[in-house]
Amino acid sequence: MNELKISIENINPAVLWGPNNDHFEIIKKQYPKLKIVARGSEVKVLGDERELVIFEEKFNHLIQHIEKFENLNITDLERVLGSKADTSASADPAADKFASGEVIVFGPNGVMVKARTANQRKMVDCINKSDILFAIGPAGTGKTYTAVALAVRALKNKEIKRIILTRPAVEAGENLGFLPGDLKEKIDPYLRPLYDALDDMIPAEKLKLYLENRTIEIAPLAFMRGRTLDNCFVILDEAQNATDMQLKMFLTRMGPSAKFIVTGDVTQIDLPKKQQSGLHTALRILTDIKGIDIVYLSGEDVVRHKLVRKILAAYGDIQ
Repeated sequence: MNELKISIENINPAVLWGPNNDHFEIIKKQYPKLKIVARGSEVKVLGDERELVIFEEKFNHLIQHIEKFENLNITDLERVLGSKADTSASADPAADKFASGEVIVFGPNGVMVKARTANQRKMVDCINKSDILFAIGPAGTGKTYTAVALAVRALKNKEIKRIILTRPAVEAGENLGFLPGDLKEKIDPYLRPLYDALDDMIPAEKLKLYLENRTIEIAPLAFMRGRTLDNCFVILDEAQNATDMQLKMFLTRMGPSAKFIVTGDVTQIDLPKKQQSGLHTALRILTDIKGIDIVYLSGEDVVRHKLVRKILAAYGDIQ
């Protein structure tokens, strides 16, 4: 009889084994010919060599899943282990989903954040091959949410070290000063949609830590001036409210190892009437540059309440 030892010291055993050891029981039933013993930070497995090879591969994928998503539910467990009848199936279905562009990232409690429409999936494909992506579309098409999910995925996969999320604070001229509180308290309401998206994708305690140590930074567009943004994933949201000079300033902050996503809705420009939106100019002059992709989302991509699409159509924002 052969013996296999696997270390689990880098993951939380409570997540691996599940409440009341439910996951452990499922694993044992999946491999009835093996004797599986869990002791502290080590798992010892006894059995036939061929069975041990299969078990080790599947079990290591479980460990990788937990390291990446910090969560394991029964559905994920069963999919990673695969059915008894098909040991040749992919050992990591999560990886298959990433490859197909369906699931972008797993949030707290195993929540799957997906690219739910054709153009959202196109956003995923474009950012994989280009370093700058413009995602343009009306309200409710998921352009900001998808962009944030792509940034979180890159952070979890250690492709980048930081996420920077920014928006123009259009009202900063005279209205912002009348709000109560310090600068952060004045600005946060304008950035709230970005916080909301992050709440869906990162556990609360970890998000708090990321914000405190500036692994994730959320700031007004004006705060980007003079900086070089490298080894990070940067999202400019509500770009239709950036002027020509602001958008040029933002795009030229890009370091050698950065990804930029610019999202905007050209039907909702809040700039003074005499001021031109920089987004119009950028879309016109940057179209043919290699490494820059533009995805136009439409009414077909609206993922909010079904009435939102009808409201946008009534206002003439979509056909």
